[in-house]
Amino acid sequence: MAQQETDEQINDGFVVDTEDCEARELAHRERGTSRPITVVGNPVLHRECKDVTEFDDGLATLIDDMFASQKTAEGVGLAANQIGVDLKVFVYDCMDDEGVRHVGVVCNPVLEEIPAELRALDESNEGCLSVPTAYAELARPDYAVVRGQDPQGNPIKVRGTGYFARCLQHETDHLYGYLYIDRLSKRDRKDALRQMAEGTPRYETVPND
Repeated sequence: MAQQETDEQINDGFVVDTEDCEARELAHRERGTSRPITVVGNPVLHRECKDVTEFDDGLATLIDDMFASQKTAEGVGLAANQIGVDLKVFVYDCMDDEGVRHVGVVCNPVLEEIPAELRALDESNEGCLSVPTAYAELARPDYAVVRGQDPQGNPIKVRGTGYFARCLQHETDHLYGYLYIDRLSKRDRKDALRQMAEGTPRYETVPND
């Protein structure tokens, strides 16, 4: 099995994902093999993924490969279906708006409902490795909490603000069959797909048949 994520340190019920980021990410990446990225139109991206039920060496290998793939594609988050695997797991290596780095893994994520008084909408640009070279403005809450499990099956909670909150919401969406462009107006979605068609991804992708 892979080493435990951050030794499962918990702070107020939340995983501490800000310590030893460089070493933890590098260890995953060095064990992993980079895989090509699936793009919009691939069926695995457009349906809810299966729950993770086996927290074994196979899952550990998948997580290592996801970190390697994320690094190759220069992403800040990656869901399993973005490398063609039908399982509810995502990895992240993302800065928040305060410049603090977060590195971690969430299996079977569920977004918590945040009371309206605790959140505000952030209308920043958003992109996706599965919609390469395209960006669009999308309003999302600037605070997010995700519940799920760690690679050993233990219950965890992860929270984020600003850009990291956007990442947590974006990756959880993936595992339920939603791309960020599915949350856009028809006009903005069409524009994002145009940007994708006109651009050239900087990483290997899986062609859609």
